[in-house]
Amino acid sequence: MRMDKRYIKGLFNIRRTAAFINYFRCRKISTLNVKPSQDEDSLEFYSRFSPCALSLKKFLDFGYKDGSSRESYGFLQKELPVRLANIMKEINLLPDHLLKMKSVALVMSWYQQSFRELIEFEKKKFDPKILDCFTSTLVQIRNRHSNVVETMAQGVMELKEQHGIDSNTENRIQYFLDRFYMSRISIRMLINQHTLLFGKKEKNNDPRHIGCIDPNCNVSSVVQDAYENARFLCEQYYLAAPELQIVNKNCSVICDFKDLIEHIYHVVFPQNAMRAATEYHIQDGPIPPLHVMIVKGQEDLSIKISDQGGGIPRSKLDLLFQYMYSTAPQPARSDIDSAPLAGYGYGLPLSRLYARYFQGDIVLTSFEGYGTDAIIYLKVMSSEANEMLPVYNKTASRVYHTNIPVNDWSSPWATNQRTFCSHTKMKTPEKLNT
Repeated sequence: MRMDKRYIKGLFNIRRTAAFINYFRCRKISTLNVKPSQDEDSLEFYSRFSPCALSLKKFLDFGYKDGSSRESYGFLQKELPVRLANIMKEINLLPDHLLKMKSVALVMSWYQQSFRELIEFEKKKFDPKILDCFTSTLVQIRNRHSNVVETMAQGVMELKEQHGIDSNTENRIQYFLDRFYMSRISIRMLINQHTLLFGKKEKNNDPRHIGCIDPNCNVSSVVQDAYENARFLCEQYYLAAPELQIVNKNCSVICDFKDLIEHIYHVVFPQNAMRAATEYHIQDGPIPPLHVMIVKGQEDLSIKISDQGGGIPRSKLDLLFQYMYSTAPQPARSDIDSAPLAGYGYGLPLSRLYARYFQGDIVLTSFEGYGTDAIIYLKVMSSEANEMLPVYNKTASRVYHTNIPVNDWSSPWATNQRTFCSHTKMKTPEKLNT
């Protein structure tokens, strides 16, 4: 994807955009220009500032205007250390046993190294050579972090095998992983946008795209592409796979819809639906097709993926978005550089994060004994699609030291609701007062 060189100036034009005005206001830019004292750690320093959430509209609007590498460098020079510092402070709040796991220690070392490399540009003024060095550093950071998801997952699995995981620890890990992976998505977004413009040109770059954003996204085509790849995996394992039927409502084949193709692909990848339908019907008859409906409304673009894979018990619906729950066999232990992802149970939780990154969501509705509907919501208005970013503060840090509250209902499942903010699940009291 080749990126229009006009992108960055709009995105990072401090003089002309409200986003940058808010960015500097929230950080009190005069404070950012103050050199940290010798006794003050850089990580502590940058973690004091909140990340600046940009909207998809900002990325698009500014992408159509002339941009400058100077403004891109100036923004990322401060924003990337802030985003890294915020999530690194939360890593340190994880349970001690988890921090001692080999895989988690490796992930921590990657983040520490990346943070040190970015801080080296803290005082360097812009010039073409510095820009080239900075862009190369961003590419190295992106490559270094390519296996973060799998490696962190393996660390959690190591903890479970060696020490076990109680409900309080599971709750904290769930809370952390949502924030950790969302932070990673946002950092890669900024790095990709910069490197696509100022890095080495790649043959696969599409000149019609603004970085990794397609201003005229063919949603049906993305769904079809995701299906073909999932079908290949399904046929490899089962020697069979369901067909696909797509229906478009209130939108043409190529919707006037703006989003990241890579993110939509992650969200609509129908591996779970195909596996369920194939396993449920492979012995006694033809496999019913997957039905996908794409509907564009005024607020949301909705994608419904329906399978006839037997459905899911209502008591297990919430578990499907838990990182430590999977219906697939647990993967075999592997070398750290090639840790597997299938079987960790990360498919749905990560897909929901990609949807929620720009204020979308995923909702599951199951008909036990028949099948499941997965409904994906994505914002139609790019002005409403704002980044959802984790912010390190006292409220966040308090979660890592708070136990799960005792359930105050006679039926524990009645309030066993997990939210994106807290992922709280209730403990059943040992003795109820009568």
